[in-house]
Amino acid sequence: SSWDYRRPPPHSLEEAPPATQNFIIPKKEIHTVPDMGKWKRSQVPVAYADYIGFILTLNEGVKGKKLTFEYKVSEAIEKLVALLNTLDRWIDETPPVDQPSRFGNKAYRTWYAKLDEEAENLVATVVPTHLAAAVPEVAVYLKESVGNSTRIDYGTGHEAAFAAFLCCLCKIGVLRVDDQIAIVFKVFNRYLEVMRKLQKTYRMEPAGSQGVWGLDDFQFLPFIWGSSQLIDHPYLEPRHFVDEKAVNENHKDYMFLECILFITEMKTGPFAEHSNQLWNISAVPSWSKVNQGLIRMYKAECLEKFPVIQHFKFGSLLPIHPVTSG
Repeated sequence: SSWDYRRPPPHSLEEAPPATQNFIIPKKEIHTVPDMGKWKRSQVPVAYADYIGFILTLNEGVKGKKLTFEYKVSEAIEKLVALLNTLDRWIDETPPVDQPSRFGNKAYRTWYAKLDEEAENLVATVVPTHLAAAVPEVAVYLKESVGNSTRIDYGTGHEAAFAAFLCCLCKIGVLRVDDQIAIVFKVFNRYLEVMRKLQKTYRMEPAGSQGVWGLDDFQFLPFIWGSSQLIDHPYLEPRHFVDEKAVNENHKDYMFLECILFITEMKTGPFAEHSNQLWNISAVPSWSKVNQGLIRMYKAECLEKFPVIQHFKFGSLLPIHPVTSG
C-alpha cells in the first residue's frame, strides 16, 4: 500500500489491499514486561513501526497549519465525523445518574454498552462493501478508544487505539494520503471534543495517570500535532501558552492551545503546580524543539510503557508478528 511511512508518499492513488487479506479480531499479545520486546523490536512493517510512522506522517502534514486552514474533505472523512457525532448524541441521551461517588459515573457503562453493540454497524458506514470483511477487525480499535467501562477511566492508551483505528482505515485504503490534514483537523479534533465531553459528563478517572508528572491526565497526541502546527509561527512562542490572553485569542486555530484551555477549565490553582511538565515545556525556546521533545517523550512514556501497551490489541493490520510469506 502506498501509505508506506518509511518513504515519502507517492502521488499515485492507493491500490486496494489484496482481496486475499485474512482479517482477524485483534487481541492482546503483551502479557508480561519481557513481551514488550516483541512490540518495540517488531520487525518492519509491524505494529510499532507502522503506528509511529503514521503519527509522524500526520505530524509533518499539519506543520505550520492552522485548524482553519482550507483542506480537502473526502466522503470517508465526512462519514467518520458523522460516526463521532453519533457517539456525542448518545452522551446527551445518557445523562449521568445520581450516585454517592463523585467520579466514575455509572451511566458511562450504559453509554459504552451501546457503542459495544453498535461498533461494527458504525464502522460499516465508513468502510465500502467490498472491504466489509475488515469491519470486525477495525471496529475493535474504535471500541478500545473511548475508555474502559469497568474502571470508567480514560488515558493515552485509549487515545492510541483511536490513532490505530485511523491507521487501519488508511491501511485498507478507506483514508487516502491526501486526507492527512483532515484526519487530524477534522476527525481527530472531533474525537477530542467527544472525549472531553465524556470525561466531563461521566467524571472519568485518568487511566494510569502519572499525576502531576504526566503531560496531561488524558491526551498526548494533540500536544504533538498541536506543537507541529505552531512551528515557525510569526509571534506565538512556547512561553505564550501559559499566558491566558494568548490562549483565549488563538485556541480556535491551534490544537495545543485548545488542550491548554481545557486543562485550565478543569483544574484550579497555579498552572506550574497542576501541570508541571507543561510548565517546564513552556521554557523551551522553539516549537520545533517542543515537537521533537514530545515525540521522544511519547515513545518513552506511552509507547514503551508496559501499563499502557499491555492493553493494545494486534490483528492482521497492526500485527505484532512479522508476516511470513509462503
